[in-house]
Amino acid sequence: MKSHRAIMFIAFILLTSSIAIAETKLPSIIGGNMVLQREKPIPVWGWDDTAADVTVSFNGKTMTAKVTEGKWMVELPRMKAGGPFVMTVKGSSEIKLENILIGEVWLCSGQSNMEWAVRSSDNSKEEIAAAKHPMIRHIKIPHRPSDKPESDVPSQGWQVCSPETVPGFTAVGYFFGRKLQKELNVPIGLIGSNWGGTRIEPWTPPEGFKQVPALKKDFAEKLAQFPSKSPIKNKEGKVTGQRINHQSPLALYNGMIHPLLPYSIRGAIWYQGESNNGEGMLYYEKMKALIAGWRSVWKDAEMPFYFVQLAPFTYGRGREAGLPGIWEAQTKTLDVPNTGMAVTTDISNIKDIHPRNKQDVGARLALWALAKNYGKSDLVYSGPLYKSMKADGSKAVLSFEHVGGGLTSLDGEALSDFMIAGADKKFVEAKAEIVGDTVVVSAEGVSTPKAVRFGWSQIAEPNFGNKAKLPASPFRTDNW
Repeated sequence: MKSHRAIMFIAFILLTSSIAIAETKLPSIIGGNMVLQREKPIPVWGWDDTAADVTVSFNGKTMTAKVTEGKWMVELPRMKAGGPFVMTVKGSSEIKLENILIGEVWLCSGQSNMEWAVRSSDNSKEEIAAAKHPMIRHIKIPHRPSDKPESDVPSQGWQVCSPETVPGFTAVGYFFGRKLQKELNVPIGLIGSNWGGTRIEPWTPPEGFKQVPALKKDFAEKLAQFPSKSPIKNKEGKVTGQRINHQSPLALYNGMIHPLLPYSIRGAIWYQGESNNGEGMLYYEKMKALIAGWRSVWKDAEMPFYFVQLAPFTYGRGREAGLPGIWEAQTKTLDVPNTGMAVTTDISNIKDIHPRNKQDVGARLALWALAKNYGKSDLVYSGPLYKSMKADGSKAVLSFEHVGGGLTSLDGEALSDFMIAGADKKFVEAKAEIVGDTVVVSAEGVSTPKAVRFGWSQIAEPNFGNKAKLPASPFRTDNW
């Protein structure tokens, strides 16, 4: 009798245990308060170990997916902006997600200048108090390197923008999203997946490295240089575990980007490069890999990718050429289709690698998106970009793209930070004057100009721009 009761008790425990774990689960990127991408198919996915299928109901549409090896996914049809809506997910258990909007979703990634929070930016007290924008939502992806592609990453979920929540938002992302929301009047979702001090390699998918021949050797060397794991030791020196090296190639893609897939997004904004300073045009190859990689994993060959050109900063003696080299690589990245660059030479702080003016940074990124993705074709969205040079006697005549209603001095003073050289390759300070849509550059002692450089110094804060108040990118006409 006792043995029979024991068997019945064990059976009851096993039954109730199986019931307890019979649960439909969603990744953390899918939750209440989220923004779903409008006018694109909407993937919804998750896990269920006991149900045969899972049904998702949302905005008048119901889709059912078979569960295969514990996983399931439905693809809801394209929808117009709107909300709030409720989503119901039914499998072995039921999940109800509320206050969901449909609008525009952007990934906000990079290192510390993208992670930089609203609370630490210019006029933070006033900005926080005014942040009553319930149509803007933000999710912060926690720092999580991994040596393998992860299917999920824990987070605190989507937050509705308010004075209580906005202090921790990515500042560049928030000011970018705020301008979009104002101009488009649709919900904006911001996915903040960023980590201060990180290099570009950890964020790049394998697909990206494979598409850039110049990186094959570099990628292999970096994998050897940054082993994916290192031992964790206690005070006695005993190994108690393994730590993932977050600077290892793929580490942050695996842990902080792959878990977001295939969540539908419009595009990405990127602020990074300080940790790769000194690499020159190699950084251009790495940017190509990152962009191609993200476009591959999101299955969107034309996914917009807008980035911030680094601000002037005193990196120190012996590193003077590093920042101009990164600028050159970033500007070259504009050759990649569907990219854009926000220049920040006029809103920098050469003594602080984290300039506090994130408002203009976000707004300048938004100009690219508004012009290129949202039909605002009348906008001036870039400062002048160097196009060509021709010699006219002792003068060099420079032409530009993105004249933007006219070239100008942003502060009303004489144009600064132009240098000129002859065949001797010795650059001297130059006089620069705006003549129509060109800049004419000359200097005493240079009778036959061969090259011009503009803003070509890590501490240059030049004043040349266009009448839309957008600064010109630093450039050089030579390849010496």
